[in-house]
Amino acid sequence: GAFAPRVVKPINEQALVASIDRLIAAKWTALGASPAPRSDDAEFLRRVALDVAGRIPTATEARAFLDDQDPDKRRKLVEALLAGPGFANHMTAVWKELLLPEAAGNYLLAFFAPDFEVWLRKQFAEGVPYDAFVRELLTVPVTNQSPFQARAGAKPTPFAYIAAKDGKPENLAASASRLFLGVRIECAQCHNHPFAKWKREEFWGMAAFFSGIKRQGDGDSLFQGTEQADKHEIVIAGSKKVVQAGFLDGRDVIQPKGTPTRKVFADWFTARDNPYFARAAVNRFWSQFFGVGLIDPIDDLGSSAVPSHPELLDLLADQFVAHAYDFKFLTRVLTASRAYQLSSAGGSPSGDAYRLFDKMPVRGLSPIQLYQSVMVAAGLPKEPPRPAFQFGGDSPRSDFLERFASQDEKSTEHQTSILQALTLMNGRLVTDATSITRGATLPAVADAYFLDTPGKVEALYLSTLTRLPRADELDRLVPYIDRGGPTLNPKKALADVFWSLLGSAEFVLNH
Repeated sequence: GAFAPRVVKPINEQALVASIDRLIAAKWTALGASPAPRSDDAEFLRRVALDVAGRIPTATEARAFLDDQDPDKRRKLVEALLAGPGFANHMTAVWKELLLPEAAGNYLLAFFAPDFEVWLRKQFAEGVPYDAFVRELLTVPVTNQSPFQARAGAKPTPFAYIAAKDGKPENLAASASRLFLGVRIECAQCHNHPFAKWKREEFWGMAAFFSGIKRQGDGDSLFQGTEQADKHEIVIAGSKKVVQAGFLDGRDVIQPKGTPTRKVFADWFTARDNPYFARAAVNRFWSQFFGVGLIDPIDDLGSSAVPSHPELLDLLADQFVAHAYDFKFLTRVLTASRAYQLSSAGGSPSGDAYRLFDKMPVRGLSPIQLYQSVMVAAGLPKEPPRPAFQFGGDSPRSDFLERFASQDEKSTEHQTSILQALTLMNGRLVTDATSITRGATLPAVADAYFLDTPGKVEALYLSTLTRLPRADELDRLVPYIDRGGPTLNPKKALADVFWSLLGSAEFVLNH
């Protein structure tokens, strides 16, 4: 049915957190679930640093937080992470993967990726509202957009998104609907499905909004296009039937003279009364912090899938809109909730626990999270940026990310392949990280004359696992290092311990 206009009064963060806690707890009570205990400081610190900044804390950050006695330190930590560059960098990595999955291994698309990243990072660093971010993405100019424009120093644009979809209306409609509305309308591209909500003509009606875009040249060259900005009809592929641009809610398309068709589409798409836009955003964001959405799969809101907490999904969507589509506002709220601050140990033993949110799901790190965490733990310097026109080649970073790419499984169902396990054991990055001569953290700890052996083990644990070693771990590792391991060399034995920590399940998972 047509979108229903709604006026929602914004509430403050504390009130929204209290509402989240109440709605989650009501489900526990209804199902007789017993939530896990509250996470300790080390567990929370590592988790929130990975979720907000995309990397583990440094040993210095860990020690300072664990020693801090301020009862409000968790909230202050989140504020510090949001104020630093890590949030924008992490969100850029997340959304680049969502918007440009085609760029992996495609040198033609990889050409556009650096400038697209600059544009993305600007959105998150400057706090551009989500609706404005999506609107600019969907309406980016195509005509006279040279692929070398941004390289020449012009203002970066999200043109890469159009190029990645080859400018094809059906690709753009399918991608935009799935990512920003949580609607898999592409299922109706070729034929009507008896159980699908959307029909073939509705799919092509969405595609018609992009029908003015035309590619210049073939698919073996960098994408350039032209556009008839006011075109609003398309011929269904494989037929002679012409379809007019149409909204999914059935309302008439009103296109004032001189208004580009894609602007009309973007205005409807990001409207405050669109029941899918905000809901899809907060569902995806919730999944980023909890490993599973309130609706699962996260990009299938248009199906018969029922939210685990319907009232909570509506509340978050309403408040996201009321607070000007602010992702930082959502971050503060979600990380302050009781559900987010629960331990990953305990809670309900059944497989439904993750949908109850009565404990923190254990999640696999994304490739970039894992890479950056290894770099932080080892104290290795960032790789210098590659020259603008250099493609291919090899580097520890690209080699590492390539081996961990294409992880299509849910983060809560993470599995490590044999190749990935070998990379963690003896890949170039880990080899450099655990080298007494090439690393940074390990040599500093090994040569720290003011630390005894337990102190050195403690430093390595803080650097990798963001916690202090348990008594049983010290009892096992201290004698091993003091006797020098199999080589009778204490420094090499310390390197063995560091290597084992970097390859441990505790390091490669977010918990």
